[in-house]
Amino acid sequence: VQLVESGGGWVQPGGSLTLSCAASGLTFTSYVMKWYRQAPGKERELVASISTGGTANSVPRFFISRDNARNSAYLLMNSLKSEDTAKYYCSTETGIVKYWGQGTQVTVST
Repeated sequence: VQLVESGGGWVQPGGSLTLSCAASGLTFTSYVMKWYRQAPGKERELVASISTGGTANSVPRFFISRDNARNSAYLLMNSLKSEDTAKYYCSTETGIVKYWGQGTQVTVST
C-alpha cells in the first residue's frame, strides 16, 4: 500500500487549500480514508475520515471527500488559521496494519 499526499504549501490566514491523497496497492473502495495532522511539539490528531460508502466526518472548516475512480481522497480546508499549521497525513488501515503517507506541510501565516 502506498499513500502519496500533495497540495500543501503556504497560505494566508482566511485562505483555503485542498490536499490530495493518491492511493495504490489496495482495493480503494474497501478502505476508510483518514486525514491526520501533526503540529510541532504536538501529538498527531485526526481531522477527517470518510467511510467506504462516502459518509464523511471532519473538524469544523474542513471537508473530506473521495473519488473511487481515481483512488484518491481529498481534504478541503477553508478559513485557515495559524493554528492549522501542521504536517498533514493521509492514512488508512486494515484491522491489523495502519498505513501512512509521507505527509504534506501546510503553513498558514501572513
